[in-house]
Amino acid sequence: QVQLVESGGGLVQAGGSLRLSCAASRRTVSTYTVAWFRQAPGKEREFVAAINSGGGIIDYTDSVKGRFTISRDNAKNTVYLQMNSLKPDDTAVYYCAAGVSPTRLKLFNEYAYRGQGTQVTVSS
Repeated sequence: QVQLVESGGGLVQAGGSLRLSCAASRRTVSTYTVAWFRQAPGKEREFVAAINSGGGIIDYTDSVKGRFTISRDNAKNTVYLQMNSLKPDDTAVYYCAAGVSPTRLKLFNEYAYRGQGTQVTVSS
């Protein structure tokens, strides 16, 4: 069993930056694909970005390309999401998820392990 804990969320003004962290309880996460998702109030959860075990970036959703960067430090069992030029539309609860080889990368339930989320609020 792998536990994922997100941190780094908070309140920031539009144009600001935050770095989210997803810390895993076991080193085996270094062999997993890890993704970030987000869910805004009244909306469905959506895929944000994913990174494979070797650190190769798999995909970003179009709305964050050029602003968000996903990375990982396998020595620390941690995956990061650097978020720059934040917009009010980025306000959401952000979740990380990990899986060995998720078939459908953009589906949250495809991942075997999922965190509880961290709130990001961007004020205008």
